[in-house]
Amino acid sequence: MKDLSTGEIDYQFIDLRKDGLVKNDLKKWVASTGWKVLLNTRGLTWRGLTEVEKEIVDERKAIALMFKYPALIKRPVFEIGSKVIIGYKDNQKKALGL
Repeated sequence: MKDLSTGEIDYQFIDLRKDGLVKNDLKKWVASTGWKVLLNTRGLTWRGLTEVEKEIVDERKAIALMFKYPALIKRPVFEIGSKVIIGYKDNQKKALGL
């Protein structure tokens, strides 16, 4: 993410685990991208969940789970105006204008 450090893009870094998560931000991200895009089911936090917790069938349950365990949120999350971009691969960089 050193592309951001060149000074061409003004940004604020927020560590969800350390700084906390605002539930309205999470709801906004889900509304913009969909909970299935935002939920990280490939990491250690997901693998550590109970089978009952993994039985997510709707947005409300997914939001509650991501709020309880912020490490379940795919990162990075970029907010640019009303647009939300999840990830930092080539197509996301292009959407960011990098």
